[in-house]
Amino acid sequence: MLSFINSFSQNSNANHSELANLNSLLKWFGLCMSESLGLPNRLADYWYEGLANSKMACTNYFERYLLRQTNTPVVLCLDEVDRIFPYRDVASEFLGMLRAWHEKAKMGKILQRLRLVVVHATEVYIPLNVNESPFNVGVPIELPEFTPKQIRELAQRYELDFTTSEVEQLQGLVGGHPYLVGECFNHLKFNGSVSLEKALQDAATEAGIYRNHLRHLWQMLQHQPALVEALQEVVEVSGSIRLESLLAYKLHSIGLVHLQGNEVTLRCRLYQEYFQERFEDVRRMNHRDTEDTERIYPH
Repeated sequence: MLSFINSFSQNSNANHSELANLNSLLKWFGLCMSESLGLPNRLADYWYEGLANSKMACTNYFERYLLRQTNTPVVLCLDEVDRIFPYRDVASEFLGMLRAWHEKAKMGKILQRLRLVVVHATEVYIPLNVNESPFNVGVPIELPEFTPKQIRELAQRYELDFTTSEVEQLQGLVGGHPYLVGECFNHLKFNGSVSLEKALQDAATEAGIYRNHLRHLWQMLQHQPALVEALQEVVEVSGSIRLESLLAYKLHSIGLVHLQGNEVTLRCRLYQEYFQERFEDVRRMNHRDTEDTERIYPH
């Protein structure tokens, strides 16, 4: 029998203090694992502060306690692991530990019981040593777009009775983007008075159901000016466009574009509407700044 453990998701109780400090993160991680396996918290017994670092203490807790309580494989699913990416030093150490476990499992039977599934929704933009990264071992799986049939099946799981026309409306805005489809269904399920039409009408605005997701993408792009310029090119053309290969790869990794041969297209109309408005905001601000400068320094 396999045990599935979810961690890092927005529904977990991990807060900034846990994510920003490696020792706190690893202790929280061990505690979550204990609870998920239905085991008592034994951090006081197996977390040896005298070890060289907290990664060794965490490894010890897994090897000497958690994984010895079962003879069956344990599938550890780390969902939304990109939540730790902003904390670069912590993320590098944590992900390096996962890679070390992968390598150690080749020689030790205890860690062979552990199966790791690492789920992330954005590009791995933190610098990782190629020999310390868990992302270049194992089997990479990219979630494909949902088909209309799959969208209707997912709607039924949310107890929503979607017609073919409603599926087409949703796809017209977000395509088959798994996360965006799921977010829409989640909103409709828990806000029964909101119609699909109303949800889609406001979707690309700061008051819409995707506001947090869209704002996160925009904020992330601000740290990479070259990506902002590349995305603006994509937004402002009709159809596909050829970009420098690394920029195209990064935009695809973030989930903003589809790759079509050597060209890219924007992934969905939601992104078109939202980012078009953001770039208009930037132009308006730049125009105002120029006018203010001309008033201060007249020709």
